[in-house]
Amino acid sequence: MTRVTLKHLEYFVTAGDLGSVKLASDRINISQPSISSAIAHLEREFGLQLFVRHHAQGLSLTASGLRMMREAKVVLKQAEELYVAAGELKGETSGPLSVGCLVTLAPMIVPELGHEFMKAHAGVQLRITEGNHEKLLDQLRQVEIDAAITYNLQAPDDVVFEPLASLPPQILVSKDHPLAKKKSVRLRDIDGLPMVLLDLPYSRQYFFSIFQNEGLTANVAAQSANQEVVRTMVANGYGFTIANVRPKNLAALDGRKLVALKLEGRHASMTIGIATLQQEHKTRVLEAFEQHCRELINDDQIPGMAPVCS
Repeated sequence: MTRVTLKHLEYFVTAGDLGSVKLASDRINISQPSISSAIAHLEREFGLQLFVRHHAQGLSLTASGLRMMREAKVVLKQAEELYVAAGELKGETSGPLSVGCLVTLAPMIVPELGHEFMKAHAGVQLRITEGNHEKLLDQLRQVEIDAAITYNLQAPDDVVFEPLASLPPQILVSKDHPLAKKKSVRLRDIDGLPMVLLDLPYSRQYFFSIFQNEGLTANVAAQSANQEVVRTMVANGYGFTIANVRPKNLAALDGRKLVALKLEGRHASMTIGIATLQQEHKTRVLEAFEQHCRELINDDQIPGMAPVCS
């Protein structure tokens, strides 16, 4: 009699992540009864209630279910690594690789970086997700991703960050802004002017610190957690913003033009790098991806980005 298989665990984890048997069925293209049966089998086998069923409102993990899902993810990850190890023994760079990328960097960096990596390593199944810094660190520690492309922000002791490229802050204004014809500005030139803030965890503290380090206070007139909303608000005249990313296309999504200005003075840059869990042995696939990142992301070039304002 079959006890617990990897398929049982895969169905359980997918349903737990999505909070729904129906959504899990759609995600992995398996019938809803098969997923429900796998979950029921695990609950009988473990003698635990893994989910609370909400009529017409999906599933919620119990405390036991949450613990078991963490362990199930580790088991599934180890099973994936068996295939990777087999490839390594045959001298191949192949197998699955999951990479997370900071949501503000992903639209520029991920398409070229991912495409070039898959061209060079056709045997790799690359999966890329996006999220804020906190989510990426959590995914790393839950073994949901193998690496994260993010900034040099706070990280726990078991996460290793390798810096790759530095991004100094710059000022973005609309083409009609009074400062738009300048090539560079000082912080006191924008002191008191309305600012549009990218309001993400850690980001807001970083932008505020730029002002605080010179004894100034940002005059936040509008804010958004969506980078493209911030850019479009700036292009429509809401105010200036401070940004570290430098997209090649300086138009907002509504087509209005933006102007990038160098911010004079000595201000802390953000550093792009690759974060991984501290580990004694890295797979050949992960090592290949890290080397790929080193080659494509540096102070002279970053996929999808324009040169630093000069």
